[in-house]
Amino acid sequence: MDLQGKAALVTGGASGIGEAAARLLAGAGARVAVVDRDEVGARRIADEVDGFAHATDVSAPSAMAEAVAATEERFGRLDVVLLNAGMTSGQNGVTDLDVDGYRRVVGVNVDHVVFGLNAAVPALRRAGGGVVVVTASLAGLMPHPGDPLYTLTKHAVVGYVRAAAPALAEEGIRVAAVCPGYTDTALIANARNDFGDFPLLGAVDVAAAVARIVENGAPGECWFVQPGRAPGPYGFRGVPGPAGGRRAPDVSWEKH
Repeated sequence: MDLQGKAALVTGGASGIGEAAARLLAGAGARVAVVDRDEVGARRIADEVDGFAHATDVSAPSAMAEAVAATEERFGRLDVVLLNAGMTSGQNGVTDLDVDGYRRVVGVNVDHVVFGLNAAVPALRRAGGGVVVVTASLAGLMPHPGDPLYTLTKHAVVGYVRAAAPALAEEGIRVAAVCPGYTDTALIANARNDFGDFPLLGAVDVAAAVARIVENGAPGECWFVQPGRAPGPYGFRGVPGPAGGRRAPDVSWEKH
């Protein structure tokens, strides 16, 4: 992967998958903006990769627009975006529900992706195209009964990526998702001992999959990442259509 002369933005870049991806992108030649709520951590990684740090709460409506603007101002362009910031809900969310906690996990896991893509697209257009990779999860492809709210957010992200990708692909902007299994990062720190000898991914494993998507992933693909397996696009099964072989119309809700 050769990213010489390119600029990248990574959210959740102060640790875990974001940190590993920032290092990998920088190693491929990209100048990297490290975006994270943890200002100290973001500055540490930015200094190490010769990039710059932007501290913000990515769930805030204007945060991603400001991060993109700062990146363009510093680097003069934006080519690669990894919308990686995420969190678990820490609650059942079914038989009990802490509304503030629910709003928070939706804000970070879903709103930040919507705000991030919305902010990035104009900058990518100005650069002549680019790539956006969203960190989803296997919980976006299958249920995770231990955290239904997290599952909700990751299913939403997968659906958003798949629906948003086709139109943007016509402009040379590829949007895809990476869907890792259990990864040994701070998200599972409190439950780390519960995994026993169950194989976990490392952050570098997921970052390597991100690099492959950046290099040659197709629009709308959602790549699974599992220990001991080569990462690749998940094969979604088709949904049965109406009888008679009719195809559903491509309806734009803006017209209604």
